[in-house]
Amino acid sequence: MKRIGIFIIALTISFASFAGDGDSKTILVLFKSKELKSLKLSLKDIEAQFSAFETKSYGGNSEPAMMVTLPKGDFGDCFLGKFIVQTSKNQRFKLEEIAFRMIDLTATREAKESFLIAYEETLQKKKNEKTTQ
Repeated sequence: MKRIGIFIIALTISFASFAGDGDSKTILVLFKSKELKSLKLSLKDIEAQFSAFETKSYGGNSEPAMMVTLPKGDFGDCFLGKFIVQTSKNQRFKLEEIAFRMIDLTATREAKESFLIAYEETLQKKKNEKTTQ
Protein backbone atom coordinates (compact mmCIF):
# COMPACT_ATOMS: atom_id res chain seq x y z
CA MET A 1 0.00 0.00 0.00
CA LYS A 2 2.86 2.36 0.81
CA ARG A 3 4.49 1.62 -2.53
CA ILE A 4 1.29 2.52 -4.37
CA GLY A 5 1.02 5.76 -2.39
CA ILE A 6 4.63 6.67 -3.05
CA PHE A 7 4.19 5.83 -6.74
CA ILE A 8 1.10 8.04 -7.01
CA ILE A 9 2.84 10.95 -5.27
CA ALA A 10 5.95 10.56 -7.45
CA LEU A 11 3.80 10.38 -10.58
CA THR A 12 1.87 13.47 -9.53
CA ILE A 13 5.03 15.42 -8.85
CA SER A 14 6.58 14.35 -12.16
CA PHE A 15 3.48 15.44 -14.08
CA ALA A 16 3.49 18.70 -12.17
CA SER A 17 7.11 19.36 -13.12
CA PHE A 18 6.30 18.96 -16.82
CA ALA A 19 3.26 21.23 -16.66
CA GLY A 20 4.37 24.60 -17.98
CA ASP A 21 1.23 26.59 -17.36
CA GLY A 22 0.16 28.05 -14.05
CA ASP A 23 2.01 28.99 -10.93
CA SER A 24 2.38 27.15 -7.70
CA LYS A 25 -0.61 27.47 -5.39
CA THR A 26 -0.63 28.04 -1.68
CA ILE A 27 -3.45 26.44 0.27
CA LEU A 28 -4.22 27.39 3.87
CA VAL A 29 -5.70 24.48 5.84
CA LEU A 30 -7.38 25.35 9.15
CA PHE A 31 -8.16 22.75 11.81
CA LYS A 32 -10.22 22.66 15.00
CA SER A 33 -8.12 21.90 18.07
CA LYS A 34 -10.88 19.85 19.70
CA GLU A 35 -11.32 17.67 16.64
CA LEU A 36 -7.59 16.97 16.39
CA LYS A 37 -7.50 16.07 20.09
CA SER A 38 -10.47 13.72 19.71
CA LEU A 39 -8.67 11.94 16.85
CA LYS A 40 -5.41 11.99 18.87
CA LEU A 41 -3.69 13.61 15.93
CA SER A 42 -1.20 16.47 16.07
CA LEU A 43 -0.47 19.08 13.44
CA LYS A 44 3.12 17.82 13.20
CA ASP A 45 1.81 14.33 12.35
CA ILE A 46 -0.32 15.75 9.55
CA GLU A 47 2.51 17.91 8.25
CA ALA A 48 4.87 14.92 8.18
CA GLN A 49 2.49 13.11 5.84
CA PHE A 50 2.79 15.94 3.30
CA SER A 51 6.56 15.70 2.97
CA ALA A 52 6.29 15.74 -0.84
CA PHE A 53 5.14 19.38 -0.67
CA GLU A 54 6.49 22.51 0.96
CA THR A 55 4.56 22.99 4.20
CA LYS A 56 4.53 25.33 7.17
CA SER A 57 2.49 24.73 10.29
CA TYR A 58 1.25 27.28 12.78
CA GLY A 59 -0.07 26.53 16.25
CA GLY A 60 -0.01 28.26 19.56
CA ASN A 61 -2.88 30.25 21.01
CA SER A 62 -4.93 30.22 17.82
CA GLU A 63 -6.46 27.35 15.91
CA PRO A 64 -3.90 25.08 14.23
CA ALA A 65 -3.16 25.92 10.61
CA MET A 66 -0.97 24.52 7.87
CA MET A 67 0.10 26.16 4.63
CA VAL A 68 0.82 23.80 1.75
CA THR A 69 2.48 24.99 -1.45
CA LEU A 70 1.42 22.84 -4.40
CA PRO A 71 3.57 22.69 -7.54
CA LYS A 72 2.61 24.12 -10.91
CA GLY A 73 -0.39 22.53 -12.56
CA ASP A 74 -4.10 22.20 -12.05
CA PHE A 75 -3.86 21.28 -8.40
CA GLY A 76 -6.01 23.04 -5.85
CA ASP A 77 -7.78 22.62 -2.57
CA CYS A 78 -10.00 19.84 -3.99
CA PHE A 79 -6.89 17.89 -4.99
CA LEU A 80 -5.34 18.42 -1.57
CA GLY A 81 -8.55 17.47 0.23
CA LYS A 82 -8.47 13.97 -1.25
CA PHE A 83 -5.14 13.12 0.40
CA ILE A 84 -5.36 10.42 3.05
CA VAL A 85 -4.16 11.24 6.57
CA GLN A 86 -3.37 8.28 8.80
CA THR A 87 -3.69 8.50 12.58
CA SER A 88 -1.60 6.63 15.13
CA LYS A 89 -4.45 4.11 15.52
CA ASN A 90 -4.18 3.24 11.79
CA GLN A 91 -7.40 5.09 11.06
CA ARG A 92 -7.49 6.84 7.71
CA PHE A 93 -9.30 10.06 6.91
CA LYS A 94 -9.35 12.35 3.93
CA LEU A 95 -7.84 15.73 4.74
CA GLU A 96 -11.13 17.42 3.84
CA GLU A 97 -12.85 15.39 6.59
CA ILE A 98 -10.40 16.59 9.24
CA ALA A 99 -9.87 20.17 8.08
CA PHE A 100 -12.20 22.94 9.22
CA ARG A 101 -11.51 25.12 6.16
CA MET A 102 -9.28 24.99 3.11
CA ILE A 103 -8.55 28.33 1.44
CA ASP A 104 -6.73 28.83 -1.85
CA LEU A 105 -4.61 31.87 -1.01
CA THR A 106 -3.51 32.28 -4.63
CA ALA A 107 -7.10 32.71 -5.87
CA THR A 108 -7.88 34.97 -2.93
CA ARG A 109 -4.89 37.18 -3.76
CA GLU A 110 -5.96 37.46 -7.41
CA ALA A 111 -9.51 38.41 -6.40
CA LYS A 112 -8.20 41.03 -3.96
CA GLU A 113 -5.97 42.55 -6.65
CA SER A 114 -8.86 42.79 -9.13
CA PHE A 115 -11.05 44.48 -6.50
CA LEU A 116 -8.27 46.96 -5.72
CA ILE A 117 -7.82 47.79 -9.41
CA ALA A 118 -11.55 48.36 -9.82
CA TYR A 119 -11.63 50.53 -6.68
CA GLU A 120 -8.68 52.62 -7.86
CA GLU A 121 -10.37 53.13 -11.23
CA THR A 122 -13.54 54.44 -9.56
CA LEU A 123 -11.46 56.77 -7.37
CA GLN A 124 -9.65 58.04 -10.46
CA LYS A 125 -12.98 58.66 -12.27
CA LYS A 126 -14.33 60.61 -9.30
CA LYS A 127 -11.13 62.64 -9.14
CA ASN A 128 -11.32 63.41 -12.87
CA GLU A 129 -14.97 64.47 -12.55
CA LYS A 130 -14.13 66.90 -9.72
CA THR A 131 -11.24 68.45 -11.63
CA THR A 132 -13.38 69.00 -14.77
CA GLN A 133 -16.08 70.85 -12.82
